Amino acid sequence: MAKKRNFDINDTTRSPARLIFLLAWPVFLEQIFTTLVSYADTAMVGALGKNATASVSISNSPIFLMNGVIMALGVGITTLVAQATGAGEKALVKKLIRHAIMIILYLGIPITAVIALLHRAIPQWMGADPEILDTAAQYNLIVSAGRLFALMSMTLNSVFRGYGDTRTPLKANLTTNIVNVIGNYFLINPTHEVTLFKRFSFMMPGAGWGVAGAAAATAVSMFIGGMFTLFVAFFRKNGFEVSLKESYRIDWKLMKKIFRISLPAMLERIFMSSSGIFVTRSVATLGTASVAANSLALTAESMSFMPGFAFQMATTTLVGQSIGANRIDRAKVFTRTTCLIATIVMLFTGAVLFLFAPQLLSIFTPDAEVIEIGSAYLRVVGFLQVPQVLCWVLGGALRGAGDTKYNFYITAATNWGIRTLFSIIAIRVLGMQLVAIAYICIIEGVVRLALLYLRYRRGKWIEIGQRMNAEKISA
Repeated sequence: MAKKRNFDINDTTRSPARLIFLLAWPVFLEQIFTTLVSYADTAMVGALGKNATASVSISNSPIFLMNGVIMALGVGITTLVAQATGAGEKALVKKLIRHAIMIILYLGIPITAVIALLHRAIPQWMGADPEILDTAAQYNLIVSAGRLFALMSMTLNSVFRGYGDTRTPLKANLTTNIVNVIGNYFLINPTHEVTLFKRFSFMMPGAGWGVAGAAAATAVSMFIGGMFTLFVAFFRKNGFEVSLKESYRIDWKLMKKIFRISLPAMLERIFMSSSGIFVTRSVATLGTASVAANSLALTAESMSFMPGFAFQMATTTLVGQSIGANRIDRAKVFTRTTCLIATIVMLFTGAVLFLFAPQLLSIFTPDAEVIEIGSAYLRVVGFLQVPQVLCWVLGGALRGAGDTKYNFYITAATNWGIRTLFSIIAIRVLGMQLVAIAYICIIEGVVRLALLYLRYRRGKWIEIGQRMNAEKISA
């Protein structure tokens, strides 16, 4: 592979806004492609009926909870890679990459095994109706075959973003998503006639596996994505490539530092995912239509996650590298500029959710009841987009400095003290419908934003970042 030019936060030929976009646009495109594939995937499954949609979505929350362990470790790895890159310590970056691979082997294999073993128990715990239980269990078992490779891709992409390479995760996800869509088309659908331009007809082969076909396509795409990122980690000539000849002995001092940053992020993910489990279980009491509407509305809302995640990742990398280079002034400029840009973008996405909720949901399902329930939810959460993205940006800034504990404290307080508690009360006690959760989410988002802003203004994250930067670890 050709040698790539590395990202440099001290590049004075580019404005802060341009550096933000340089990092953010590949993440943004990555999210677009991922969301479009999610739309296509959901639409293909949705065409099979609401039972198929519920079968695929019913287990999402507990599986996301287990995936969250690896995602949280990615936060610590991204932060340390960014700070090491800012300090010009390439050997330490390579050491972090090797540790990332070892983390996946030691933790990813058990997580994958647990999901496979509990493939039927998970939808049972989530309150799946008997009519969808067998299909949901089959879906979980098949997808678990590719889970380890998905975790590998997730972790190595965190490394790449940490040293400023957001294009590789874009390519990895684009490859994965293309394979997933093609696989879905041929494995979900039976052999059928296709007519082009109302003139040319031919028979398109298909396996006709339904939900099982969607699962198989997902598993294969996960495998390809994981292998792609491994290939880049070992063979891209950019000064950060690793080799099997290098030492893979665990440095417990470095591992302790990774876990010290990641543990609060891990607990944050656990609290968020477990909150989602309890909320989803409450939604399940409203019936299959509400379960499907909730799943599809969250899929449609994920369009707003595209720029939000991009700005969050850009802020984490920029603040982390600024801390490593002892440029606190740059860290503050990057954070302020990202907040401004993100606000403008999310005003637009919120308007789209509000104005076109039924049209977005009709992409995924023809069921009128599901569209009606989901549209009411989407219109309300359109007002959540600005406070939500500002939470992501400020949280990304704190993570870039290694200040992950406060994010956890806020998540524990708001997710459980507001979202989970009042959602359960609204649905199970007061008998309210799905839209009530959307109003509760807005309240939670505003409270979370206020708390994160106070933490940022007080500047404790600066002290944490400088202290971490002073703790030198031998590469």
